[in-house]
Amino acid sequence: MAVLFTVMFILLVAQRVGELILARKNERWMKERGAIESGADHYKYIVMLHTGFLLAVALETVLRGFTLSFIWTTMLGLFLFAQMLRIWTIRSLGKFWNTKIIVLPKANVVSKGPYRFIRHPNYVIVALEILTLPLIFSSYWTAIVFTVLNAGLLLKVRIPAEEKALNEVTNYTDVFSEPTKN
Repeated sequence: MAVLFTVMFILLVAQRVGELILARKNERWMKERGAIESGADHYKYIVMLHTGFLLAVALETVLRGFTLSFIWTTMLGLFLFAQMLRIWTIRSLGKFWNTKIIVLPKANVVSKGPYRFIRHPNYVIVALEILTLPLIFSSYWTAIVFTVLNAGLLLKVRIPAEEKALNEVTNYTDVFSEPTKN
């Protein structure tokens, strides 16, 4: 099971690095066209949460001896589903996808792909990852602690900040006629 964890962990870290490179490239493209960054004050906490999560899941999994949980196959299935949803989300947003809140004034909000069904699919993906990866390997404390931290940060800070930024300079309200309540 150590091999399974190591492979999954390395792939996840490589995916995150690739996403950061893509986000940086998309940020430059958007800012060259007049995009505005919002919510920069809380972005560092998101980075710390994700870094802390990766360290915690690795530490707890090693300390538990790479034990698979009794629900590992279900959690692995959900984790892989989240990865497919992530690819769909990134492809749907194209050059507008980012890890930061960066909005292009007067841009038409993307409403295709998973955005036809849910406003913030990336946050659902992150929540699924934070819950499922540790539960594959019996790292229950990591799953509980980081699910609570993630929900508190995303639901209470990040999503309202993103919706506010989108409402101010794009057609977000027109596309999603019932804004999420704070």
